[in-house]
Amino acid sequence: EVQLVESGGGSVQAGGSLRLSCAASGFTFNDHVIGWFRQAPGKEREEVSCISRRDGRTSYTDPVKGRFTISSNNAKNTVYLQMNSLKPEDTAIYYCAASTWASSCPVDRKYLELWGQGTLVSVSS
Repeated sequence: EVQLVESGGGSVQAGGSLRLSCAASGFTFNDHVIGWFRQAPGKEREEVSCISRRDGRTSYTDPVKGRFTISSNNAKNTVYLQMNSLKPEDTAIYYCAASTWASSCPVDRKYLELWGQGTLVSVSS
């Protein structure tokens, strides 16, 4: 079965760190563009970060710049989101998504073909 599997969410205090993983199952990240998105209660889903396996480009939404880092491990067929200096406003369900159609980052959501099930990140003050 072709799927994305997220892991690494949890509860931390403000200032703490978490590393989210997005593992591809049933296929290989080749020229994919992979994005991390989040959805907080009562808010729309927003793009947090993106990495293009096609041209190596990465992108971040302004609120997470300097705190989050996206990376890719080819051998493990996994994309990571390292989240440092977490804030209560980072609390959300985090999803990864992949596209074979998007050209680069940031990714146009209409090109995303596959979504993971999400992992909850909760940051307390």
